[in-house]
Amino acid sequence: MAAVSAGVIGGEVVLDLPYEEDARAEVDMNVVATGAGRFVEVQGTGEEGTFSREELDQLTTLALKGIAELTTLQKQAVDAAKK
Repeated sequence: MAAVSAGVIGGEVVLDLPYEEDARAEVDMNVVATGAGRFVEVQGTGEEGTFSREELDQLTTLALKGIAELTTLQKQAVDAAKK
């Protein structure tokens, strides 16, 4: 399980916004999911207006990609610790 943030800044969908980007994001979303891509929590807000279904799909797809990468790294770290 892992959590990431995603957002829309200047019309571009981005992953893991640092504070400076988060503070000016048009859309801000937090996603928690399992490595298998099952959602635990999805929280999204149109900070500066609305967002489309297409943007929602792009945000969740990017978030799940980031979560998959994080869970792979987590598994590698656990395996390395067992050695």
